Amino acid sequence: MNVRIIKPDATLYDGPATLIQLPGTGGLFEILENHAPIISSLTEGRIRLQAEGEEEKVFDIRGGILKGQKNEILILVQ
Repeated sequence: MNVRIIKPDATLYDGPATLIQLPGTGGLFEILENHAPIISSLTEGRIRLQAEGEEEKVFDIRGGILKGQKNEILILVQ
């Protein structure tokens, strides 16, 4: 799936991923390929992103929102 993590002043990540772990307001959750459409608010915490054959990437955030459908994930963070 393709993932974009965007801050107001920069793009943190734009590329493929096989797994994303996110700090949702209801607790941690994960998104895998072919996930059902989703919109979620995010709280302060860490986004962990795994791409095939690469080391895990970690991004500290203060909150944000996520929209995902058809293996396209857009994450807007502070």
